[in-house]
This record gives sequence, structure tokens and C-alpha cells, in this order.
Amino acid sequence: MDDKPTALSYYQKALEVRERSLAPNHPDIANSYNNLGTIYSSMGDKQKALSFYEKSLKIEKISLPSNHPSLVTSYNNIGTIYQSMTQYSTALSSYQKAYEICQKNHQLGQSDKAATTFNKLGSVHHAMEKHSDALSFFEKALEIQTKSSTPKQRDLALTYNNFGLTYNAMNDYQKALLYYEKTLDLEQKSLPKDHGDLAISYSNIGLVYDSMKDYTKALAFHEKARAIREKKLAPDSLLLASTYNNIGSAYFGMKDYKQALLFYKKAVNIREKSSSKDELDLATNYSNVGTTYSWMNEKSNALKYYQKSLAIREKKLSPDDLILATTYSNIASMYSDMKDYSNAISYYLKAVTIREKSSSKDELELATNYNNIGATYSWTNENSNALKYYQKSLAIREKKLSSDDLTLATTYSNIASVYSDMKDYSNAVSYYLKAVTIREKSSSSDELDLATSYNNIGASYSWMNDNSNALKYYQKSLAIREKKLSSDDLTLATTYNNVASIYFNMKDYSNAISYYLKAVTIREKSSSQDELDLETNYNNLGASYSSIDENSNALKYYQKALAIREKKLPSDDLTLATTYNNVASIYFNMKDYSNAVSYYLKAVTIREKSSSSNKLDLATNYNNIGNTYSWMNENSNALKYYQKSLVIREKKLSPDDLTLATTYNSIALMYFNMKDYSNAISYYLKAVTIREKSSSKDELELATNYNNVAVAYGAMEDKQNALIYYKKALEIR
Repeated sequence: MDDKPTALSYYQKALEVRERSLAPNHPDIANSYNNLGTIYSSMGDKQKALSFYEKSLKIEKISLPSNHPSLVTSYNNIGTIYQSMTQYSTALSSYQKAYEICQKNHQLGQSDKAATTFNKLGSVHHAMEKHSDALSFFEKALEIQTKSSTPKQRDLALTYNNFGLTYNAMNDYQKALLYYEKTLDLEQKSLPKDHGDLAISYSNIGLVYDSMKDYTKALAFHEKARAIREKKLAPDSLLLASTYNNIGSAYFGMKDYKQALLFYKKAVNIREKSSSKDELDLATNYSNVGTTYSWMNEKSNALKYYQKSLAIREKKLSPDDLILATTYSNIASMYSDMKDYSNAISYYLKAVTIREKSSSKDELELATNYNNIGATYSWTNENSNALKYYQKSLAIREKKLSSDDLTLATTYSNIASVYSDMKDYSNAVSYYLKAVTIREKSSSSDELDLATSYNNIGASYSWMNDNSNALKYYQKSLAIREKKLSSDDLTLATTYNNVASIYFNMKDYSNAISYYLKAVTIREKSSSQDELDLETNYNNLGASYSSIDENSNALKYYQKALAIREKKLPSDDLTLATTYNNVASIYFNMKDYSNAVSYYLKAVTIREKSSSSNKLDLATNYNNIGNTYSWMNENSNALKYYQKSLVIREKKLSPDDLTLATTYNSIALMYFNMKDYSNAISYYLKAVTIREKSSSKDELELATNYNNVAVAYGAMEDKQNALIYYKKALEIR
């Protein structure tokens, strides 16, 4: 039961009696004002408390000697109110007046009141973050208290507690713990087991353990505080809210997010209902709930609570407050995770704007913001902006971090990734190598991160067609991954596939097949595989077997790839067209022209309907069908598809492209087979014209063209022209 209103009533009655019976400036009236100030202070009404303390002081200055102890008490009380209102310079001025009185009176200077004044001076310096000065004043208080023949245990405990608070603020957690434990020891000897001061000490010790990341011990002490406060306080007490928040933080540190959320929400429920709440504390609670939801991957809930926190902070804080910057970053992070990159960038930029202007900014926090913006632009493929912000981040990190810091390695990798996306593979390799240099030297490096860096370098070299270097780095990556990952890890499958692709490019098909099969073995066994990745592996095996003319194996794996693609892809997907084409090419190689035509036509059907189809790929499909019909001696069908191919190629290629020469030659051959020698010669000559002009011509192909023209003229019994072209062919051969 709260007895403050009752106490207030009695103090008011006492004041009325004294005002009626005593002179206006009597010290007892000052005492009544002081009592009323103390009650209003305990009720959180700072303005009324200050008013009564000042009335008390005014009378005391008139009625008491200038060095009277009551003046010390009044100045300290007034200072305490100003300090609670964060008016630290005014508070300090009031405390100093109390101190000056103590100095003028030797006996008073060694009294409990002097010790209290030193504690007050230390406390305000602590609040002003002048920690060394604070410690100096606490030492003075402690010196007086320990010299006393009858030291007051609670006053001594308060001094130890002040030491603990200051050392904690200085991140000297061992000393903070030492002084908090001294406080607790005194309190346990002098106070009931359920006293509120014990709860404060348990809470303080819990917070230190929390800072030391010893969350189990932190939780144990916070639970001790909770046991007292739940017993002694009303269920809507703000102190209980703080305790629940502390317990939530301990569970959060232990990664028990469900329990963390439970206690954070208990704190929120109390603060939301409280009429005397500090809204900024509620904002902190909302933020904690948001962070917990974030770690639970409940992004929409996380965003909801971050926005609740923001609504308060934007209202209560100055627009350049760094806490706002942190809140904007948290919201941006959620939008990024939800793939709403436009909003993510907007909020990251709000955070950056504050941090860039702040004189007290932590530059490494600014670097993190720049990095996050870079990452977000990277996700939206705005590579120039991504690079700009990654480089801003790098400029700070290179200045602030040691040259072997792993954060630098990550930044170099980020920049390299953007260069890779921009197809600037030379710069990509350069930055990936910077990252690798750091990771190779680091004793604390995660080897799998190093493996990723090696893999990225391999990929960049692969894009540069530098296959030997690509293979070297893919194999470095593989060596680590085979050692660190389980044998059925899908990352291994990807690495085997990468190594295989390089062997394929180097025409080492035996090794390519060996590594593709390793990848396939893992993917076939995996319950979490992406079937389309498996079909890509099957397709790659098909291509490798095709390259060494193992057509039955090639067909087997192309058909495995096709089975997945037909199941997983829409019927008009261009990847299906490519697969049909691959299967057709194997049937063609096996001289099964009927099946070859069937699959080529499936590919053509898709490409003809596709608005995004590459017309030259369609031309190639037409040409392949023409070739197949040619081998089946279906010259009219062959001619039909060669001409379809030609229509596209004449439109899409330059008139001197050698592919056109090949197409003209194919059409000419069909006309020849159909005994239409005039058209045959016409198309052979088109092919010849291109080949004669070409700087990169294959002279034997040109000789073959000359010979074909000669044969056609011969078939027309035009021996003169036939002889001319036979001679041209002979001159080359």
C-alpha cells in the first residue's frame, strides 16, 4: 500500500499548525517545507518538490547561521531535484554551495553531511560523464565514512554503490563488480532480506554480468531482484518494468528469444499503462521487443515495435540525437530483410545524416551505416551507388581499424563483389585478394569465410577466362570445405561443380565429369536440395559426356535434366528449349534423326512463342532442324528450315559474317541435291563472296566452297566456269 498521500496529508497539517503558531521565518516552518519537498520528490512531482525545498532554504538563510548543517541539506536537496531534471550545471552549483558551507566548519566538514555532499558532487560529475572527478569525490566521501567511529552502514553502502556505478560507466566491470558486492555485503548484514535496496544491488550486479556477457549469472541476480520487487511493489510499478526488461536482456543474451520476448512485453505492459512513465524508457522497451522479433525472423513484428519506438523518440529527442540514428538503422535493417530496399535506403540515409553531422559520433558506427547502404544498393543492382558507400565505409575502417582486422576483410569482399557485378573482374580480384591476405594471417578467422573468399576469386578468374588461376582458387576453397563441412553439405556440391566447370573449359573432360559426379552424388541424396540445381548438374554432365562423344551417357543425363525441368518450369521456359536442343543434338550424333527432329521442334515451338527469345538462338534451332532433315534426305524440309534461319541471320548479322556464309552454303547444297543448280550456284557464290573478304577466313573452307561451285557448274555442263573454280580450289589446296 502506498502511504505517500497519507504522509503528505500529515505534513500539510503540520505546516498549517506551525504557520499559525510560529513566526513566518521560524526554522520549524523551513523543516515542514523540507518534509513536503521530500514527499513530492518521492511522488515524482519535481516542480513542487523544488518549490518547497527553495522555500525551506529561503527561511533557513534568514533564520540560521550561514554554516548551519540544515543549509547543507537544503542545497543538496535542491541539487538532487535539478540533477533529476538533467540540469547538471545548476545542480552542481547547488552542491558546491553545500560543499562551501562544510569547508567553513571543520566539524561539519568531517560529518555525515559532508560525506553526503561529496557523494552528491560525485554523482553529478558521473552524470556529466566526468568519471575521474566523480571517483575523486567518492573517495572523499569514503574517507570521511571510514574514519567515523560509528559509520552508518547504509551511507557506506551508498558510497560503494556510487563507485560501482561509475566504474561500470567506464566499462571497468571487474571494479564495478567489486564495489557492488561490497554494497551488497553491507546491505545483507543490515537490512531485511526483502528490502528494496537489496533489489537495487542485485539488479546492478546483474547488469554488470550482462555487460560481461555472463548471462547465466546476470539472470540469477535479476531474478533475485524480481523476487523482492514482485513481493514488495505494486504490479504496475515502474521498477518492476525495469526488472522485467533486465531479465529479458539476460534471456536475449542467452539466445532464448521466446523468454526474452515474454519479459520485454511484461515491461512494455507496465510502462504503457503508467501515467508517470518516462516515455523514452518505453521507447527502449519497444526497441528491445523489436530486436527480439528480428532475431526470431518475425520481421513485420520487429518493424512494428521499432516504429513504436521511433514515434516516441522523434517526439522526445532532438532531431540530431544519435539514438534516433540507431532507431532509423534498425528500421532500415527490417525493410532490407523484407526486400523493401527503397524504404531501407531511405531510413539508412536518415541515420547517416545524423551521424555525419554529429560531433560526438562513433566513426565506426558511421562506417557500418555506409556499409549497410552499400549492401542495400547492391541488392537493387545500383552498383555505382553500392560502390560509393562501400568505399566511404572502407575509408573510415582503414583509418580506424588495424590493418589485419577481419571487418576490413569483409569490406574488401563487399567492394570486390560490386566490381564483379560491374564485370570489372580485375578490380574484383584485387579486392578479394586484400580480403584473403587478412583472413590467411588471422588466427581468429573463420576458415569457411576464407573458403568463400577463395571461391569468389575463383569465380572472378573464371569470368576473365583465366582458367588456371580459377582452378587454383576453387581448389583452395575446396580443401577447406572438405575439411570443415559434412560430406553431404550442398556448399560442397557447389564447389565441386565450380571445379568441374573449369576443367570443362580447359577441355579436361575426364576431370570435369569426375567433379560433376561428386556434385550430383550430394544433391541426389539431399532432402533440402533445389531440384533445379540438380538438373543443372545433370545438364553439365550431359555436356561433358557429349564433348568426349559418349552419346549414351550424354543422353542419359540430358534426359535426367529434362525430367526435372519439365516438372519444375513452365512449358514455355527458354531453359526447356535449351534442354530440348541438347537432347536433340545427342540424337543427331547417334544418327537417330527422327528423335533429333522431334526435340529440335520442341525447342523451336518455345522460342517462336517467346517475346524474350534471342532471335539468333531461334535461327540456330532452325539451322539444326535443316541439318537433320538434310541427313534424312528430306531436302525440301531441310531447305524450309535453312531459309527460316537465313531470314533471321540476314536481319541480325552483319553482311560479312561467316555464319551467313555457312547458311548460304547449306541452302546451296539443298538446291544442288534438288538439282536446282542455278539457285545452288547463286547461294554458293554468296558464301564465297563473304569468305573471300574475310580476314579470319578458313582457306580450306573457301577451297571447299570453290569446289562446290565448280561441281554445280559441272552439273550444268558449264565446263568453263567449272574449270575456273576448280583451279581456285586447287590453288588453295
